[in-house]
Amino acid sequence: MTNNDKQGETQREEGTRREDRAKETRRRGDAETRRGEPVPASLFSGLSRSTIILGIVSLLSDISTEMVYPLLPIFLTETLKAPATAVGLIEGIAVGTASVVTGISGWISDRLGRRKAVALAGYVLTAVSKPMIAFAGGWPVVLGARFAERFGKGIRSAPKDAMLAESTDEIHRGRAYGFERAMDYTGAVLGPLIAIALVGGFATRTIFMFSFVPASIAALLILSLRERRGDVAAGVNSLRLSLAGTTREYRRLMVIVAVFGLANSANAFLILRAQQWGLETRWTILAYAMYNAVAAIGSLPAGAASDRFGRRNLLIAGFAVYAIAYVGFAAGSQAWMVWPLFALYGLFPALTDGVAKAMAVDTAGSAGTATAIGVYSTVLGVTQVVASYVGGMLWDKVDASATFYFGAGLSGAAVVLLFALLPARTVR
Repeated sequence: MTNNDKQGETQREEGTRREDRAKETRRRGDAETRRGEPVPASLFSGLSRSTIILGIVSLLSDISTEMVYPLLPIFLTETLKAPATAVGLIEGIAVGTASVVTGISGWISDRLGRRKAVALAGYVLTAVSKPMIAFAGGWPVVLGARFAERFGKGIRSAPKDAMLAESTDEIHRGRAYGFERAMDYTGAVLGPLIAIALVGGFATRTIFMFSFVPASIAALLILSLRERRGDVAAGVNSLRLSLAGTTREYRRLMVIVAVFGLANSANAFLILRAQQWGLETRWTILAYAMYNAVAAIGSLPAGAASDRFGRRNLLIAGFAVYAIAYVGFAAGSQAWMVWPLFALYGLFPALTDGVAKAMAVDTAGSAGTATAIGVYSTVLGVTQVVASYVGGMLWDKVDASATFYFGAGLSGAAVVLLFALLPARTVR
């Protein structure tokens, strides 16, 4: 490359950086102007067409996933005779895979300037991996199937969340994420209810096969989205999970997310705990559906509340709920206690899932939107691998209550860190 070529490339890069800074300045100015607007009268005000479609996609995708998930721990331990450590390993690797791939997928989406194509690839992979569990003859096959399914989730998550952010005004960002989470958890209610309806008449493996249908429809709906490259917030050009360009608040948020992630073991342990207390499979699935119903009902109001009152305060409430619920699962012993504990536990994702992603976007700084979400998901997922494996080891080697006391203690530590390290309001 000649000196003139190098000089030209340097000038083009500098021009790109100036353009990005100008866009960011305009976006901040627009946000400041909009901040004086009146609060929307309806919870659904400010939701774009893309947000609605992505909400429906999440609804169908989670119907598919949750037709399988509440049956899976029972299928593993009773049909395939897997130990609790294997259950924790499978779910930990599944969550961790999704989260690590989310980080890479976010960077690829930013680098290509494409959201729709990357998200579509993820939804297709998730759909085609569903039938694999139905043919499993041992728990390692389930591990492979869950790995493939969550790999697809990892591919789609960051570009999907970035599309939500880029198709929504900043003053409605928490509302948009809250709506998507509400639709996701509505699917998580309908999925178990469909499973309950099918349990009596169909074998578990057949129900796993049926889950392919809503997952396929979700993938097809992605094709109906309109994407404009000018809406894509570009990030860094190299694949580095170095937090370059992010704010101090974002980096502190990642520390807190890592601490909480070590507490956040797989929900499969809650299902096994309900079974341990003597609740029948059908009622256990219904209790799990109730948990998702609480999350669905609470997600949109929680997202809207975070727009008005600050993200940190909602996260504090959510982590505190998690700690209290886990103490209940640790100390309880009666089947009836499953119902209030699952209901309480449903407030945790409602208060945290969408709000934490919105806060990651708020504090991303000059890093790309999808990259910021991807790094957040990677940190959470990697620590959840450890949490789920440790939870399984504690279950097998100590007792079930140790799994929940461990999670409650670390969640309490995350609450303290939120108070100490982050302001109530963080707006990008």
